[in-house]
Amino acid sequence: MATIAAPRIKSSTATPVAPWWHTALPVALFLGLALSGAFFQRHARSEPGGLQQNPHLVPLYLSLIAMEWGLVCYVWKGLRRTGTKLSELIGGRWATAKDVLVDAGLALGLWTSWKLVDMVWDHWLGTGHAASIQSLLPQRALEILLWIGVSISAGVCEELVFRGYFQRQFHAYTSSIWLACLLQALLFGIAHGYQGVEACARIAFLGALYGLLAIWRGSLRPGMIAHAGTDILSGIFGI
Repeated sequence: MATIAAPRIKSSTATPVAPWWHTALPVALFLGLALSGAFFQRHARSEPGGLQQNPHLVPLYLSLIAMEWGLVCYVWKGLRRTGTKLSELIGGRWATAKDVLVDAGLALGLWTSWKLVDMVWDHWLGTGHAASIQSLLPQRALEILLWIGVSISAGVCEELVFRGYFQRQFHAYTSSIWLACLLQALLFGIAHGYQGVEACARIAFLGALYGLLAIWRGSLRPGMIAHAGTDILSGIFGI
């Protein structure tokens, strides 16, 4: 029978999985991307017609997939310095079909919880959608297919990087799993700076939910499923 795994990272035994400078470099990169995103949003609002028809989605999606897996390669190289395996960051295992169904059920529960939070957020704070995001969503068959690839890559890679690597590193440096969860969530939101400030806040909150699920489940697998599914549904169906 499938069981709920206990958290694999204990506060008293957390150790860095890579050198500090290896973590500092992508943090600096994401901060830089946040600044670039702010300028991108400003340009999109000052010239709203300039991004309505974007003929370059295919190379954009391919570059996003490459960047996602490039981050994983970067993390993997850092892990090699301490002898840590990627599987240790992911945690859990699927020994039976029931194990898969449990994680899929947890992913569905997280997605449902997030949609409820999103509805309340919209009710109290408004939608505040970024000026440039609609132009980046798929319209044609090939774009939709590639968007699914982008979404799956984001689900696997970003959960591994943020809820696996960064959360583990921040845990080791702060000796607090809860502070680590908060820090990785903030960084997750900042990394999506191109979507605007309001969207960053939402995404940071979502990152915190993913982090809490990873702590409770002791595995990134349900978060990966929820993340990929959320991106697919929001990008293609707008839900």
